[in-house]
Formats: sequence, C-alpha cells, structure tokens
Amino acid sequence: GVPDEIKSLGFEEALEELEKIVRNLESGQGKLDDAINAYERGAQLKKHCESQLAEAKTRVEKISFSDDGGAAVEPTEIS
Repeated sequence: GVPDEIKSLGFEEALEELEKIVRNLESGQGKLDDAINAYERGAQLKKHCESQLAEAKTRVEKISFSDDGGAAVEPTEIS
C-alpha cells in the first residue's frame, strides 16, 4: 500500500518528487541501499499519482453539457 505520508501529497508535489527520484536513479550515483529505497518510494509515488489521475478522470467523465450550454454532474454511485 501507499503510506499516509505519500497519500497526503498533492499530485504536483508527488510528481515532482518522483521526477527527482528518477533523475537521481538515472545518474547512477549513490549507494545501492539508497537506490533501492528510492526505487520503492518512487513506486509508491507513481501509484499515488496514478490513483489521483484515475479519480480526476472519473470526476470529469461525470460532467455533461446540455445543448443550451449548461453543465451538470451526474450523481456519484454509492458502492
């Protein structure tokens, strides 16, 4: 699972940290243990970003526009 500390990050914050981790891993500098930890955190950040994107996509898909230019949001199904 994704730690609460990562879940509390906004999308932009998580993406920025993920990009930094990728740059550091690509540089190949640092110790193996640090690289493994960074990779694991990067995987968690990626999962968090993907779930936020999926949630946003679902919300956008529920928006509809009428011919007269009005907008409406379909009610969310309760599971």
